[in-house]
Amino acid sequence: MPNTIHIPTPLRPFTDKRESVEVSGGTVGELLADLTKKYEGLRKHLYADDGRLRNFVNVYLNDEDIRYLQKENTPVKPGDSLSIVPSVAGGAPTTIADPRVRAAGANELTADEIKRYSRHLIMPEVGVDGQKKLKAGSVLCIGAGGLGSPAAM
Repeated sequence: MPNTIHIPTPLRPFTDKRESVEVSGGTVGELLADLTKKYEGLRKHLYADDGRLRNFVNVYLNDEDIRYLQKENTPVKPGDSLSIVPSVAGGAPTTIADPRVRAAGANELTADEIKRYSRHLIMPEVGVDGQKKLKAGSVLCIGAGGLGSPAAM
Protein backbone atom coordinates (compact mmCIF):
# COMPACT_ATOMS: atom_id res chain seq x y z
CA MET A 1 0.00 0.00 0.00
CA PRO A 2 1.55 3.34 -1.01
CA ASN A 3 1.77 6.41 1.19
CA THR A 4 -0.04 9.66 0.46
CA ILE A 5 1.17 13.24 0.77
CA HIS A 6 -1.57 15.86 1.00
CA ILE A 7 -0.60 18.99 -0.92
CA PRO A 8 -1.73 22.44 0.32
CA THR A 9 -3.50 24.71 -2.14
CA PRO A 10 -0.55 27.13 -2.66
CA LEU A 11 1.71 24.24 -3.77
CA ARG A 12 -0.78 22.46 -6.05
CA PRO A 13 0.34 24.29 -9.20
CA PHE A 14 3.62 22.37 -8.82
CA THR A 15 1.85 18.96 -8.63
CA ASP A 16 -0.41 19.38 -11.68
CA LYS A 17 -3.14 20.67 -9.32
CA ARG A 18 -3.32 17.39 -7.39
CA GLU A 19 -4.66 17.50 -3.82
CA SER A 20 -2.67 14.42 -2.89
CA VAL A 21 0.18 12.40 -4.38
CA GLU A 22 1.05 8.75 -3.82
CA VAL A 23 4.70 8.22 -2.89
CA SER A 24 6.86 5.43 -1.52
CA GLY A 25 9.63 5.21 1.04
CA GLY A 26 10.51 4.02 4.51
CA THR A 27 10.91 7.39 6.24
CA VAL A 28 9.35 10.84 6.06
CA GLY A 29 12.51 12.08 4.31
CA GLU A 30 12.27 9.35 1.68
CA LEU A 31 8.61 10.17 1.04
CA LEU A 32 9.46 13.84 0.56
CA ALA A 33 12.41 12.91 -1.67
CA ASP A 34 10.10 10.79 -3.84
CA LEU A 35 7.65 13.70 -4.03
CA THR A 36 10.31 16.19 -5.11
CA LYS A 37 11.69 13.65 -7.59
CA LYS A 38 8.25 13.40 -9.22
CA TYR A 39 7.62 17.16 -9.01
CA GLU A 40 10.99 18.94 -9.13
CA GLY A 41 9.34 22.39 -8.91
CA LEU A 42 8.39 21.70 -5.30
CA ARG A 43 12.00 21.36 -4.11
CA LYS A 44 12.69 25.10 -3.84
CA HIS A 45 9.47 25.60 -1.86
CA LEU A 46 10.13 22.81 0.62
CA TYR A 47 13.91 22.87 1.04
CA ALA A 48 16.47 25.62 1.70
CA ASP A 49 19.70 25.83 -0.32
CA ASP A 50 21.53 23.77 2.31
CA GLY A 51 19.11 20.85 1.79
CA ARG A 52 17.22 21.23 5.06
CA LEU A 53 13.45 21.47 5.25
CA ARG A 54 12.47 25.15 5.40
CA ASN A 55 11.44 26.53 8.82
CA PHE A 56 8.00 27.58 7.62
CA VAL A 57 7.14 24.17 6.17
CA ASN A 58 5.34 22.04 8.74
CA VAL A 59 5.04 18.33 8.00
CA TYR A 60 2.60 16.08 9.82
CA LEU A 61 2.66 12.29 9.79
CA ASN A 62 -0.88 11.09 10.54
CA ASP A 63 -1.61 14.37 12.38
CA GLU A 64 1.68 14.28 14.39
CA ASP A 65 4.20 17.06 13.81
CA ILE A 66 7.45 15.39 12.69
CA ARG A 67 9.47 17.95 14.67
CA TYR A 68 8.30 16.16 17.80
CA LEU A 69 9.07 12.73 16.37
CA GLN A 70 12.33 11.91 14.58
CA LYS A 71 11.95 14.70 12.01
CA GLU A 72 12.78 13.45 8.50
CA ASN A 73 14.14 10.18 9.91
CA THR A 74 10.69 9.25 11.26
CA PRO A 75 9.79 5.77 9.97
CA VAL A 76 6.53 5.34 8.08
CA LYS A 77 4.26 2.35 7.61
CA PRO A 78 2.35 1.49 4.43
CA GLY A 79 -0.83 3.54 4.29
CA ASP A 80 0.51 6.41 6.42
CA SER A 81 -0.16 9.91 5.14
CA LEU A 82 1.83 13.13 5.29
CA SER A 83 0.35 16.60 5.29
CA ILE A 84 2.41 19.60 4.26
CA VAL A 85 1.22 22.74 6.03
CA PRO A 86 3.06 25.94 5.12
CA SER A 87 3.06 28.66 7.77
CA VAL A 88 1.24 31.80 6.75
CA ALA A 89 2.51 35.17 7.84
CA GLY A 90 2.36 38.72 6.66
CA GLY A 91 2.15 42.33 7.59
CA ALA A 92 4.32 45.34 7.14
CA PRO A 93 7.25 46.50 9.20
CA THR A 94 6.69 49.47 11.46
CA THR A 95 8.85 52.51 11.10
CA ILE A 96 10.60 54.35 13.90
CA ALA A 97 8.30 57.28 13.17
CA ASP A 98 5.40 55.21 14.49
CA PRO A 99 4.54 56.75 17.90
CA ARG A 100 3.69 53.34 19.38
CA VAL A 101 7.23 52.12 18.71
CA ARG A 102 8.89 55.35 19.90
CA ALA A 103 7.04 55.39 23.21
CA ALA A 104 9.36 54.37 26.03
CA GLY A 105 8.97 50.67 26.76
CA ALA A 106 6.06 50.29 24.34
CA ASN A 107 7.85 47.45 22.60
CA GLU A 108 8.88 45.56 25.75
CA LEU A 109 6.88 42.55 26.90
CA THR A 110 5.34 42.61 30.34
CA ALA A 111 5.42 39.57 32.63
CA ASP A 112 1.73 39.03 31.84
CA GLU A 113 2.41 39.09 28.10
CA ILE A 114 5.34 36.69 28.47
CA LYS A 115 3.01 34.27 30.26
CA ARG A 116 0.19 34.78 27.74
CA TYR A 117 2.41 34.37 24.66
CA SER A 118 4.74 31.68 26.03
CA ARG A 119 3.86 29.31 23.19
CA HIS A 120 4.81 31.93 20.62
CA LEU A 121 8.03 32.78 22.42
CA ILE A 122 9.34 29.21 22.31
CA MET A 123 8.79 28.93 18.55
CA PRO A 124 12.06 29.64 16.72
CA GLU A 125 10.09 31.31 13.93
CA VAL A 126 8.62 33.90 16.35
CA GLY A 127 10.66 34.23 19.53
CA VAL A 128 10.85 37.38 21.65
CA ASP A 129 11.77 39.65 18.74
CA GLY A 130 8.88 38.40 16.63
CA GLN A 131 6.42 38.82 19.48
CA LYS A 132 7.62 42.40 19.99
CA LYS A 133 6.94 43.07 16.30
CA LEU A 134 3.46 41.58 16.66
CA LYS A 135 2.84 43.78 19.68
CA ALA A 136 3.86 46.87 17.74
CA GLY A 137 1.62 45.93 14.80
CA SER A 138 -1.98 46.81 14.18
CA VAL A 139 -4.89 45.36 12.23
CA LEU A 140 -7.85 46.96 10.49
CA CYS A 141 -10.98 44.81 10.05
CA ILE A 142 -13.57 46.01 7.57
CA GLY A 143 -16.97 44.48 7.08
CA ALA A 144 -17.00 42.00 9.95
CA GLY A 145 -20.69 42.66 10.56
CA GLY A 146 -22.62 42.16 13.77
CA LEU A 147 -21.75 38.49 14.21
CA GLY A 148 -18.11 38.90 13.21
CA SER A 149 -17.41 41.90 15.42
CA PRO A 150 -16.91 39.92 18.66
CA ALA A 151 -14.61 37.51 16.80
CA ALA A 152 -12.52 40.41 15.50
CA MET A 153 -11.98 41.70 19.01
